[in-house]
Amino acid sequence: MNVQQLGETIKDRFGPDVIDFETLGPDQLYVTITPESLVAVAEHLYQNEGCRYVINSGTDRRQQRDAFLITHFFTQDEEKIYIAVHTEVGADDPQVDSITPVVPAANWSERETRDMVGVVPVGHPDPRRLVLSDDWPEDLYPLRYDVAHDVHPPPAEGVAPERLEPPEGASVVPIGPFFPVLEEPAYFRVFVEGEQVVGADYRGFYNHRGIEKLGCSVLTYNQVPFIAERICGICGYVHSCSYCQTVERAAGIEVPDRAEYIRTIVLELERVQSHTLWLGIAGHIIGFDTVLMQTWRMREPLMWLCERITGNRKAYGMNLLGGVRRDIKPEVYGDIRGVIDKIGDEWAELAAAIPGDSTLMARLQGTGILTTETARKLGAAGPTARGSGLAIDVRLDHPYAAYDRLEVTKCVHDSCDNLARVLVRLEETLDAIKIIHQALDDMPDGPIMAEIDEELPAGRQAMSAVEAPRGEVFHWVLTGTENRPERWRVRAPTYANLQCVPPMLEDNALADVPICIGSYDPCFSCTERMEVVDVNSGQVRVYTEEEFRNEYDQPGDK
Repeated sequence: MNVQQLGETIKDRFGPDVIDFETLGPDQLYVTITPESLVAVAEHLYQNEGCRYVINSGTDRRQQRDAFLITHFFTQDEEKIYIAVHTEVGADDPQVDSITPVVPAANWSERETRDMVGVVPVGHPDPRRLVLSDDWPEDLYPLRYDVAHDVHPPPAEGVAPERLEPPEGASVVPIGPFFPVLEEPAYFRVFVEGEQVVGADYRGFYNHRGIEKLGCSVLTYNQVPFIAERICGICGYVHSCSYCQTVERAAGIEVPDRAEYIRTIVLELERVQSHTLWLGIAGHIIGFDTVLMQTWRMREPLMWLCERITGNRKAYGMNLLGGVRRDIKPEVYGDIRGVIDKIGDEWAELAAAIPGDSTLMARLQGTGILTTETARKLGAAGPTARGSGLAIDVRLDHPYAAYDRLEVTKCVHDSCDNLARVLVRLEETLDAIKIIHQALDDMPDGPIMAEIDEELPAGRQAMSAVEAPRGEVFHWVLTGTENRPERWRVRAPTYANLQCVPPMLEDNALADVPICIGSYDPCFSCTERMEVVDVNSGQVRVYTEEEFRNEYDQPGDK
């Protein structure tokens, strides 16, 4: 079924409830429906068309249409199609039926849209706040157009946190918000009976950075790639690529072939450095610091190489709309091959040793079970999904950059445990090295940047995804005026994988909880949304509690 046929199938099935549908190329479908049919359409896509849920978005369009636009994004991987389901709700009564009862993976994103835009998902099974703190004032929604990006509201008083209560007879073991291995705050309330985990609850979003808000209110199109790269401190280039591809697609910008190959090479170099970093941290979590020392030793020459290619060890700053800012000169090809070949040889030895180590097997094999059914239901991505037998990989399912001209292998294991997620990353690292060699072999000549002579048109939309080391990164852009997006929506893979943690922890020993959490390579900052910026100097500041109270809790502060 091609994209046009899928749109016609939906229109035939739901008749007058389908207001309109349009396609963008052979792989993107945009369907506009009535609010009353939203649950039925979502259930049809999920159950009957075999679609996978990605994310939800809320857009404040009161200036244009006196309404809020609610969008649910799906993907049909076998047919290589992304689907956006739009519906509008009136500004006077901003609520819409929740699809979470029929599409469980929509849980967080519907709650986030309620927090950030103020559209209530009626019938949601867990209506607690997600992104906003418990003492955030009612009726103040950060992603509405009339709320400033730097607003500092006084905290609401007398608000008690809403918590999931443990099963009867179970005790609560708090982990976090400060975690001894992970540098970012995350709060897990683990419910235990003796040493056995019987449930868990998660509270995150402690570091709020406002990246989506800044991209739609302060930054221009070509400034956004640099802040997009700050979404993740380890795998930021994937966000820069996904954003640029999205705007390029919406505006009809043709990226030169050489730029697409360069993007592919840098993406795979980032995959290698991310997987080597993760394996070291995983070893550290279970007290096997030899793995940490070895993998980080192997990773360091790669970081030097990235600095030579891009000017930075990590935040590469390579992308602009239309291509890349720096070429990779032929005289560097040999150095790239030398570094990755040495890593490949050492990595292969490490990969061969891990399955034979009894200590590692005792901690990894049979722990952290995430069944294939649960992984699909909750929208797992990347190695977490592939370690549960879901053969999804955006590089092959929805090719971008130069991946349609290269050989890529889906690394899939079906034991659904911590070991499977380790093995997927071990194999992917070796495959990434092969992809880099292919890209260097086939690198075309030509320009690295398209010429963009006209202003980007407003009112267009596009979707794009990139297979990050942690999984599928997804971006949607609705183009706007003033040389910036009207709406920019981001979904990082950790946002999806975090929702899989409670079932992953059940029936494990308490001692295995840290490696279960670490096994999906969490990046909590990827899920965050707002940040404190000094508007006078433009500098980001870290405040002590006393400084924060003195500066922002004064009477009359806004």
